[in-house]
Amino acid sequence: MNSELTHDRILYWLKEADANKLEELWKLADETRAAYVGQQVHLRGLIEISSYCRRRCLYCGLACTNPNAQRYRMSEQEIIDSALLAHKLGYGTVVIQSGEDPCLEPEWMAQVIRRIKQLTPLAVTLSLGERQEQDYLAWKSAGADRYLLRFETSNRRLYDRIHPPVGNTRSDRLAILKSLREMGYEIGSGVMVGIPGGSYEDLAQDIELFARLDLDMIGMGPYIAHEGTPLGRESAAWMLPPSQQVAPDEVMTCKMVALARLACPQANIPSTTALATINKARGREMGLCRGANVIMPNVTPTKYRALYEIYPSKACIDESADDCAGCVRARIASIGRTVGIGRGDRRR
Repeated sequence: MNSELTHDRILYWLKEADANKLEELWKLADETRAAYVGQQVHLRGLIEISSYCRRRCLYCGLACTNPNAQRYRMSEQEIIDSALLAHKLGYGTVVIQSGEDPCLEPEWMAQVIRRIKQLTPLAVTLSLGERQEQDYLAWKSAGADRYLLRFETSNRRLYDRIHPPVGNTRSDRLAILKSLREMGYEIGSGVMVGIPGGSYEDLAQDIELFARLDLDMIGMGPYIAHEGTPLGRESAAWMLPPSQQVAPDEVMTCKMVALARLACPQANIPSTTALATINKARGREMGLCRGANVIMPNVTPTKYRALYEIYPSKACIDESADDCAGCVRARIASIGRTVGIGRGDRRR
C-alpha cells in the first residue's frame, strides 16, 4: 500500500466534504490509475445465470426469505450464447454471476466453463458465492480464471448481523479468498458503501484490508436495499449517529474507488452498475474518472434481467446487449479513454 496512505489519511478523505479539496483526491487517483493500468477501460460481459439463493441476507432481493422474488435459471445453451455474444461485442471477459444457488451442480458448471473456453478466447470470472472447496477446484481445472467473492464489510459484527448463516456454518470469506488464490485464481472482493450501522472507521479498515489481501479485482457500490427485505423496510433503526454513519451516495462511493486505487494501484476496479443506478446520467463516468478502469455491460438475455433484482431500479435492464455496448463505448470515448483489448488481466 502507498506509504502515504495512512489510516488517519484515509479517514481524512472519507470525512472530507469540501468539493474543491476532493478534487485533489480525484486527481491523485486518476493519475495513479493512468500510471499503473493505463488509459484502457476493459469490458466484462455480465451473465446473471440464476436468481435462486439459499441465503437470507437482510438487504438483498434474491434472499430466499423474499416470497415475491421471481426465480429463474438459465440453461447451458443460453449461457453459451451469452458468452458468444460477449465475444462478438469485443469484450475480453465474461463474469458468470448468480445467487448462491444450491441446485447449481459443480460438474454442470464445469462443462459450461469448458465450452466457453473451447469456443472463445474469453477469460472467465465466476461470482457464485460460497461453495465447497472441490467445486472451486473443479471450476479452476475446467478453465475458470478469476473468482469474485465480496466480503461486504471488514466489521465482522456488522457482517454477521446482516448476513445470517446457513445452518450452523459461519462464513469466513477471507479464508476462502486465500484458498482461491492458492488454487491459482485471480481473486476479487469488495464492499457495500453506506451499510446501515457502517462507520467511517469500518470503511478505512476495508481499504486497508484490500491492500493486505493484495486483491486483483475490487468491486464497490453504494448500499441499496431491496424494499422486500428487512433492511428495506426498517433501515433507520440500524443507523449510527450522523457523525459516524456513512452515507450510501455517489460521492462516498467515489471516495472508496479512489482510495482503493491508491491502496491497490495495479488492481482492476469497475465503475459498477450500482453507481450507475444512483446516477444514471454520469455515474459510470464519475467512477472511471476517479480511479476505475473496468465496466461490466450486461449480456444476460433481456427477459431475465429484471428478475435478477438484488436491488430495485437497476440501470440498463431494458437495453439490448448491442445498445448497451454502443452506449458504454460512447461514454468511454466521451472522457478521452479507450476500450481495452484482450482479457485485461491484472498487470504485475
